[in-house]
Amino acid sequence: MKGMWQLMNHLTWRERETIKKVKCVHTDAKKYIVNQALTAGKIYEVKNITDEFYYIIDNSGKIGGFYKEYFQDL
Repeated sequence: MKGMWQLMNHLTWRERETIKKVKCVHTDAKKYIVNQALTAGKIYEVKNITDEFYYIIDNSGKIGGFYKEYFQDL
């Protein structure tokens, strides 16, 4: 069984060191509304990475997970 720390480590992502920076290249989502959370052309700090997603500090100031297809590496 996972410990409480492993279950809640997403709560510390905002304070984590930035892994890298990425630039949003578009907000043309097929299913979801992302143009309120992302701005094309803006650079974002990546706090966590999975195979499909970057977890960044979005326009709301909160951590959000977004498909990598919205970004390009800097």
